[in-house]
Amino acid sequence: MTLPETAPNPAGADRTFQVDLRGLVDLLSHHLYSSPRVYLRELMQNAVDALTARHVLEPAAPVDAFGIRLHADGSVVRVEDDGVGLTEADVHTFLATIGRSSKRAERLVEQRGDFIGQFGIGLLSCFLVADEIHVLSRSARTPDAPAVEWRGRGDGSYTVRALPASARPRPGTTVTLTPRADAGEWTRPAQVQSLARHFGSLLRHPVIFSDGTDGPGAPVNPEAAPWARAYPTPGARSRALAAYGEEVFGFTPLDTIELDLPAVGLKGIACVLPEAVPAGRRHGHRVHVKGMLLSEQAEEILPEWAFFVRCVVDAESLRPTASRESLYEDDTLTAVRDALAERLRAWIARAAASDPDLLARFLQTHHLAVKSLAVHDDEILRMLLPWLPFETTDGHTTLDEFARTHRTVLVTSSVEEFRQVAAIASAAGLGVVNGGYTYDRELVHRLPEIRAEVNVADLDPATLTAHLDPVDRETELAAAAYLALARDALAVFDCDVALRTFQPASAPALLVDSREARHERTRSQLAREQEGGLWGDILGALRQEAPRAQLILNQLNPLVRTAVAIDEPELARTSAEALYGQAALLSRRPLRPAESSLINRSFLDLLAHALRKDS
Repeated sequence: MTLPETAPNPAGADRTFQVDLRGLVDLLSHHLYSSPRVYLRELMQNAVDALTARHVLEPAAPVDAFGIRLHADGSVVRVEDDGVGLTEADVHTFLATIGRSSKRAERLVEQRGDFIGQFGIGLLSCFLVADEIHVLSRSARTPDAPAVEWRGRGDGSYTVRALPASARPRPGTTVTLTPRADAGEWTRPAQVQSLARHFGSLLRHPVIFSDGTDGPGAPVNPEAAPWARAYPTPGARSRALAAYGEEVFGFTPLDTIELDLPAVGLKGIACVLPEAVPAGRRHGHRVHVKGMLLSEQAEEILPEWAFFVRCVVDAESLRPTASRESLYEDDTLTAVRDALAERLRAWIARAAASDPDLLARFLQTHHLAVKSLAVHDDEILRMLLPWLPFETTDGHTTLDEFARTHRTVLVTSSVEEFRQVAAIASAAGLGVVNGGYTYDRELVHRLPEIRAEVNVADLDPATLTAHLDPVDRETELAAAAYLALARDALAVFDCDVALRTFQPASAPALLVDSREARHERTRSQLAREQEGGLWGDILGALRQEAPRAQLILNQLNPLVRTAVAIDEPELARTSAEALYGQAALLSRRPLRPAESSLINRSFLDLLAHALRKDS
């Protein structure tokens, strides 16, 4: 925008902005829209709005009495409609005043909801592919009005002139573009036809495309939306909707869910993805407004937890943003999102009640999505928690099956903790669930809400060690010297060493150490190093009695029985370090640099000892 060069106004007097239309055209045409291809959508949308207004004037006329005709032959692109048309006064008011919309005129229609967008703003998108826009129109509101011609140019100038009625015998509007040389990608006949099908396949009005060759042209939207058609059987309807979902999204849906919200005139389908997706990855959904494609990436139409479906819907009452490429966040959209979420919950409930095979396939693929929903939805929790798979000491199984054999269910706080104890806990008859995955620990703790006879508790290392059998006193005394050397060797890791018997006998050692304990020891170490300073005082105030890790050696393992009998101090220390390193590796947790160094050193020392012994 530029300010007019005028004489100074008196102090405090109002001034008027003067708009640089060339700059405004550049801003809207090159920054409001995501791609030059939207020019055809805007022209078709203006035509649809004009047809809607024509039906307001002539409500008795059938929907297909008026239509849209597209023409592209490589030299021009033309969009013609049988809509309400414009008078010369309308042209001056609506085409020459940017931001004014004929949809707002009270004389045209009282409810703006019948229209999609703004004619003047949308028309500017044509400057993405052409330097001049030619509009020829004749009003249906004033039958004896002449035709009117408007020519707008990218530099902001325009001309208007009245023409004889014979220049356009019937009411309606024709917009003609002469494409620039650099716009051929978007204005070739095949591309125009493809774009017309892409944007207008669900339009209610007939849309015909012609490329200038002989013939009446090809229909862009020959059939109604698949959910608006009649089918001989429910099975035929289901197959047709699934086929449409596959055509639109490129995958065969696990199932299709019909969506119907009469209050906002929304119809469509949700296609259940046949493959799992990461939690939180939101897919774009295809949203049509009054038949015209608005967006292929409308994430906001469904809640975040519904990432196991992709939707295609057509709605009457959703409000587009200014670019008409996304949805305006308002109360209507919020209500639609909540209602669609309820439809998805209802589908899950129906599958759980009447189609166990479908439910099993769905949960096998999308259990993580359902878990995220169950955390916040009590109804889904009660319905599906017993069916959801979890990693347990009995393998991957459902909580319902697991609770039949384990009245006390223990849950770990991390994956590494579960891996540390799984084999030993299973042999000891303990029922442990891996709570380290997203949502699992929280959901397992809610199991008593479904099965009141089941107790759930976090796994405490003391609980596990209490189920390990102590060795007899003589064995303990015989191993005392070795255990003392082992404790000294592993003191740098704040690790105690104990001798027990447990199954399986193939496991030489168990390292009991939680992530929280390691964090507490690290904090305590920092406090000791910073003693006396401000940081040390802060850490000291937070310090608790740091829990120690525990390396539990298995007396039933032949290697351990040999190790505890070693009478050579250095070899005993090396063997203890090797047993610690092996137990740390089996836990599959990230190793600290000192642990990696210990594993390498103990391996080389044992190898050197073996070579000296053989020589």
